[in-house]
Amino acid sequence: MAKLKPLGLWSLCVANGGALLIADIADLRNRESSRILLIKLSAVGDVVHTFPFLNRLRRQYPAARIDWVLKPAIAELVRHHPAIDNVVLYPHQASHGLRPGWQALAAGTSLIAELRSVRYELVIDLHGQLRTAILALATGAPKRIGFDRPRAEVWRASERKIPPPARKHAWQGAREGSWLAYTHRLSIPTLDMHAVDRYLRFGMMLGLAEDGVDFSFAIPDSSVARADRLLREYVGGVDDSRLTVIAPGTIWETKHWSTEGFAQVARHLIRNNLIVVLIGSSSERAVCQQVASAAPGAVNLAGVTTLSELAALIRRAAICITNDSGPMHLAVALNRPVVSIFGPTDSLWIGPYRRANSVLSAALACAPCYLRRLSQCPHHHACMRGISAEAVIERIEATLANENGRTAASLERECGPVGAGCLG
Repeated sequence: MAKLKPLGLWSLCVANGGALLIADIADLRNRESSRILLIKLSAVGDVVHTFPFLNRLRRQYPAARIDWVLKPAIAELVRHHPAIDNVVLYPHQASHGLRPGWQALAAGTSLIAELRSVRYELVIDLHGQLRTAILALATGAPKRIGFDRPRAEVWRASERKIPPPARKHAWQGAREGSWLAYTHRLSIPTLDMHAVDRYLRFGMMLGLAEDGVDFSFAIPDSSVARADRLLREYVGGVDDSRLTVIAPGTIWETKHWSTEGFAQVARHLIRNNLIVVLIGSSSERAVCQQVASAAPGAVNLAGVTTLSELAALIRRAAICITNDSGPMHLAVALNRPVVSIFGPTDSLWIGPYRRANSVLSAALACAPCYLRRLSQCPHHHACMRGISAEAVIERIEATLANENGRTAASLERECGPVGAGCLG
């Protein structure tokens, strides 16, 4: 059988006899769906990138049941989202389902039974791995959409010179044959687009209104209250204009900027009468403590907050300083100023969305490489070592000055010239 090539927003459907047929996406747009399942298991940044698509989906289907499958570690951030009806937990044991073991088998079987019982009409797999494709198929949903397989032409569509390691390790499309599980596959014309925009292309497929990029999500009142209590407990309360949040941790060791660099930035901020709070997961508490020990006065709250409480802290911050990590994406979603230090990853693909000026990089020819371990890097981590604390501090001060200027201009529009006071 001849190989079929995706045609724009056309899709490939598997007929009963196993033959491939071309089906127009009008089938997706014209059929109402009252039970929809979203699959994106992790991580924090990827989940935040999904929020704009989710919000458009909800506006298109205001009465539908929309559920989301994701890992327990992320569920608390999503559970309160007004666009979600139910969070379906992807159990840790199921992550190891390819290994022999009754526990993994039981966890996977239970999850599949739960999904099948709902009788979903539409499944959207944004994750694109074998395990998520199995879930999509197991639901029995008649419409299952996901990304197409990797294709070489997407690299040729880019004018940028991408280093070979990035071409090998970076996202290029659905993986592990997962595209075979979808009734409709989304091809993309180029990899030179942000993950948020990739996900929003599913909205085009479904005929969703292109009504702006809305990252909004809910932070429970209880999480806001606990964030306030932590600030009162550790720093005696703080004016939001003085609160700076630093997130020095990240999962990949190659994405870590230097601990001393973060400490130097923290000392500068403290000398300028700002409050520095270090945030992160429990696994990042040690690196945060190293920064705190080298910057007396900095407060280490890593590992003592939930994700929602961490979001509540970020929402109060005057500025956030991060590596390429989940807190960076939360800061963008919460519309807070951010300065992010990039090395092995590509800010065009997964940086602060539409904030090119928020990124510092050494702009080396070997980056991005998408190598995760320092032992793999033949250049001794030059991409991160080439970014000085002075450069980061300069960008922080410029960002704060720009933010203060916007705030003053906004006040002047609302209240008249700054200093005249606001009535009412």
